[in-house]
Amino acid sequence: MTTTCPFCSLTQDRIIAENDSTVTIRDGYPVSDGHTLVIPKRHIESFFDCNPDEKIAISLALEEAKVALDKEFSPDGYNIGINDGEAAGQTVMHLHIHLIPRYKGDSEDPRGGVRWIFPDKAKYWEE
Repeated sequence: MTTTCPFCSLTQDRIIAENDSTVTIRDGYPVSDGHTLVIPKRHIESFFDCNPDEKIAISLALEEAKVALDKEFSPDGYNIGINDGEAAGQTVMHLHIHLIPRYKGDSEDPRGGVRWIFPDKAKYWEE
């Protein structure tokens, strides 16, 4: 891990879980209660740079985080997202996967989910 990357220099008190290849933390700027990040320990920018073992470790970490969030927050659903590349909105150039708990009533109409990155295309069911 590099020291100039905020995810490579996490302090132990930020880490809520880890495995051989990942660390899990709460997002510093959460969009919902329990907003969590799963981050590979190896400094890589893109999900597509992960090796097969890292992809498995990420999947296992997401599942573990979901179980913990279910117990602590009892959300009604989840969004899982990756901003992969600057054009996709990535601002920290170290891969991280958002696990965002969703709650009934947290959005007036949650249909379309991640499609809302392009609001004019989100309501495909109204076309």
